[in-house]
Amino acid sequence: MKNEKVESIIKTIKYMDIKDKLRLAICMCNSDWLHLEYDKNEHLQYFDELLKEKDEAYRTTLINFAKYKIVMFAMAKIMEMEQTEQNKVAVYLFNMVNYEISNKKQII
Repeated sequence: MKNEKVESIIKTIKYMDIKDKLRLAICMCNSDWLHLEYDKNEHLQYFDELLKEKDEAYRTTLINFAKYKIVMFAMAKIMEMEQTEQNKVAVYLFNMVNYEISNKKQII
């Protein structure tokens, strides 16, 4: 059952666009409820810069992440997980973002 939770949220993440993936990554790095084994501040700065490149509204205004329902849904599901499950999701998400960003840079 534990793997079902992780697989379910990974399927949700797969179908998010890059902006929502970045928003989710930022929310995960900002959350005090998640116990990630990574340098949250370093990742937060990295994802923040990437989202500023991709989303002009994020760059120019204060964004309320609560209006992004898919991001809030994913965060709620992740917060219900155990620490090891949270870290599995974080590894997947962070790697997926890096993969998508690096592929887009090669195309350009």
